[in-house]
Amino acid sequence: MGDLLVGLCDVQAHHFGKVAVVMGGWSAEREVSLMSGQQVFDSLSRAGVDAHPVDAGADIATVLSKGGFDRAFLILHGRGGEDGRVQAALELAGMPYTGTGVLGSALCMDKWRAKAMVSAQGVATPEACLVSSADEAREAATQMGLPTVIKPTGEGSSIGVSIVTDIDQIGSAFDEASRFGSVLIEKFMSGQEIAATVLGDQVLPLVSTVAASGFYDYNAKYVANDTQYVCPAKLDDEITGKIQSMALMVFKALDCRAWARVDFMLDALGEPHFIECNTAPGMTSHSLVPVAAKKIGLSFESVCIQILSDTLSAEELTS
Repeated sequence: MGDLLVGLCDVQAHHFGKVAVVMGGWSAEREVSLMSGQQVFDSLSRAGVDAHPVDAGADIATVLSKGGFDRAFLILHGRGGEDGRVQAALELAGMPYTGTGVLGSALCMDKWRAKAMVSAQGVATPEACLVSSADEAREAATQMGLPTVIKPTGEGSSIGVSIVTDIDQIGSAFDEASRFGSVLIEKFMSGQEIAATVLGDQVLPLVSTVAASGFYDYNAKYVANDTQYVCPAKLDDEITGKIQSMALMVFKALDCRAWARVDFMLDALGEPHFIECNTAPGMTSHSLVPVAAKKIGLSFESVCIQILSDTLSAEELTS
């Protein structure tokens, strides 16, 4: 991991010019994005970067162009900001931005298509299907067996997600998930939840999460103070190496860039299964990326600089 730290020594704050920390937006994850964005803005400012917080609207490309910004640190979560639309607008405006591009962002945001892509690469992922009604969900759950997970295909932060243990819960679970678009029903994995952060071309130490409630939901991720984070995750070397290899395979298969967090669940036998890939992971005080980075001596500021450095051209680095 030392080469990450060495690479940062060659980058100075003035190389970045005027940086917009683009946060907020209009998705169901707006509040989380604002929290993440504030942390990123504060860290870049402490590092001497000319950073400015910008709350994203549909005119974000115009705002950044007129504002004289040189590049954007995208810390938008969810639809509109993490699904390729903002990335496409910035591409058209010629504005460099952090993270994954248009195609990869769109693929990762769509859990159903992301699962199909990684499965084609030989990465295990839980059995799942799209459902368009509560009746279809009941039929799928009967075939898969309970418990199952019902969730939106295009949201993050566990928004709209339900773990269903009884067939009578499916109607309300489907209704909740369908508030956010199309619905995916997925076989429940009973083992640990493992997060693998990919930074550049390396996988940081794995993090396992244990929520006091038993479900790592929105509250456990961003509000509760009793969620436990274990880093490195308590796994044997073989499973650790397997998950890290799978994370890199997912990162490449989904056309990711610069950074991402790839989430896995272990089944009852301890085998890892891909769940989703987050191209703009949370960067709040409760988030997993800073936890993993800290384990190898990377500060929050260093992580942000590393991510932002991916937007620099060779010419800018030598200026």
